[in-house]
Amino acid sequence: MKPCKAYLGLGANIGDREDQLIKALELINSNNEMEVTKLSSVYETEPVGYIEQPPFLNMVIEINTYLEPEALLYRLLFIEKSLGRERKLKWGPRTIDIDILLYDKLEINRPDLIIPHPRMIERAFVIIPLMDLNPDLMIPGLGKSVKELAKTINIRGITPLKEIQIVGEQHENRRYCFK
Repeated sequence: MKPCKAYLGLGANIGDREDQLIKALELINSNNEMEVTKLSSVYETEPVGYIEQPPFLNMVIEINTYLEPEALLYRLLFIEKSLGRERKLKWGPRTIDIDILLYDKLEINRPDLIIPHPRMIERAFVIIPLMDLNPDLMIPGLGKSVKELAKTINIRGITPLKEIQIVGEQHENRRYCFK
């Protein structure tokens, strides 16, 4: 069976934000069902929605996965919970947030799962990191590339911060650290 390519958005704004991103990457990459293949830079961003909270660290990653979209969603929810994510306030502070942005060229619209992510095209903290990974990537159902979307998005409040380095060649032995 051939793996599918997915793009995930990661964000954290409470606790040790850098450590939360590293731990999320390691958990995502810790089994044979998901492999992190590309990492964007890490950006510090202003909160969206509920703005009375600390700034976020955001990034986007590309993965190969053998999980179907629903199984991937549940695995990511489990990872969030294991890293202390509590869902108390919509768009509120969080130790970690992991969103499925894209999954191959699929379009899914269900109450529990929408792919492409319904608000990704409005959010610089998604589009700018996606530009790092694949500017020519076409958004299913939209007919526009990430590069085209980046030209129209408001980038106020997004600051490039750091890069994360992959340490170790073998999938199961990879570790991540900030440069």
